[in-house]
Amino acid sequence: MDIFIAGVGGQGTLFASKILGRYAAEAGFDCALSEVHGMAQRGGSVTTHVRMDAKVHAPIISEGGADVLLAFERLEALRYAHMVKRGALIIVNAERIDPMPVISGAARYPENITETLKKQSGNVYEVPAAAIAAREGGAKTVNTVMVGYMAAKLNLDFGKLETALCAAAPPKYLDDNLKSLRAGYEAG
Repeated sequence: MDIFIAGVGGQGTLFASKILGRYAAEAGFDCALSEVHGMAQRGGSVTTHVRMDAKVHAPIISEGGADVLLAFERLEALRYAHMVKRGALIIVNAERIDPMPVISGAARYPENITETLKKQSGNVYEVPAAAIAAREGGAKTVNTVMVGYMAAKLNLDFGKLETALCAAAPPKYLDDNLKSLRAGYEAG
């Protein structure tokens, strides 16, 4: 399974990939992760590639090769839709984060992003992850909500996913992340 994760700097795309990498190990898969930070510190795109299979030979997912696009922001989903196979699972956080060109008035935020994505795949889910995170574990756990939601859609073993999260999360944030993971899973 090839999962392409896209978000904006500070949304936790790297943490999400660590959870999935540990999940792969728990489930007995070989796994490779690759991350691209870009302009993460300035609110720019951050992407990670998660590949898990019996044997993984390269960490990078080729264009049009991802089985899943997990996007933590709607515009990032649109920006990286070319990475998925036709009919792939696309899970999008409903949150909108305006990039600098939109904030400055030099560009407009695209309309109808979800509808555009549905033309590529009928398997698109928009998740109110920020609202779920605020209710469960706090604003910083949107990424964990999204991982939980995706895991439910993929029928991943929740017990192994919890174990993976426990291994990846700092103890200070573990309880909030566990609540958000479960809430995302239940929503999915």
